[in-house]
Amino acid sequence: MKRFTLLIAAAVIASVPAAIPAMARTDAVTSTPDFAVGPQYDTTHVYVPADQFDTFVSSFSATFGGTTSKQGEFQVTPTQSLTKSQLVLTPAGSVSVFGFKTPIPYPFGAERTGYLVTDIDAAIAAAVKHGATRLLTTFPDPIGRDSLIQWPGGVNMQIYWHTVKPSYTPLGTVPENRIYLTADAADKFINAWTGYAHAKITADDKTADGAQIGEPGKTIRRVSIRSGYGDMVVFVSDGLLPWPYGRDMTGYAVSDLSATLAKAKAAGVQTLVAPATYGKRQSAVVEFPGGYIAEIHSDAHAGA
Repeated sequence: MKRFTLLIAAAVIASVPAAIPAMARTDAVTSTPDFAVGPQYDTTHVYVPADQFDTFVSSFSATFGGTTSKQGEFQVTPTQSLTKSQLVLTPAGSVSVFGFKTPIPYPFGAERTGYLVTDIDAAIAAAVKHGATRLLTTFPDPIGRDSLIQWPGGVNMQIYWHTVKPSYTPLGTVPENRIYLTADAADKFINAWTGYAHAKITADDKTADGAQIGEPGKTIRRVSIRSGYGDMVVFVSDGLLPWPYGRDMTGYAVSDLSATLAKAKAAGVQTLVAPATYGKRQSAVVEFPGGYIAEIHSDAHAGA
């Protein structure tokens, strides 16, 4: 689905030399190539009511800066549908925004991210080899091809490919894909994703403070992962999560959390979880108009 917003954005955003960020790669022996292009080409998929579409886009842009593509209405699924669609590119990460005017065809609406790959057929085959399940067959769009896959634990993603590769400025900070799992699925997902994505586990804290996901007094496991697709954090817990934890699909890194939250508030964004410090991170959870929930964080000592 993200291809359409990228196509529009190409008309309004200056092209720059393609660059793949210097991401850490695992040195483990893998049996499939790395198909990642770079996190500046990856977005969180945000579904909002059509009548709150513009308000969401304005609030997200006001909070993180950046630019937007031209808004349009498209059929972005292989079966009949119609949605408003727009891409918001910010230095802290990008979102593909969808405001459907028709019912959303299955299995769309449950995917958390769209990832650009160098070869979609080979990438999907590699994902399946590493434990993913195709939710539908790969389908064409005017500028490329797409598929939706599901990893162990029910983690849904979109994989897409362009006939002509787009070119976007590397991000200022790389957002993290925040995934909540129980121990039943965590290792299966982590092994599958790191094998497919050539990812490196940068931290694995098995005695992390549960307060950071709304479970004070409990111990959880927190796994940080990095790859050419960007950053990821997997929270492994008992799953007894209070609102809004588990609904925050993406975490955005900023240089000054207080200043960012002030801009967000002025743009109509509600703070659901007040800023708190966990280790080296100061973190808050917010809800944008339209219902999109996100975590925002900065270095706990920033501005001190």
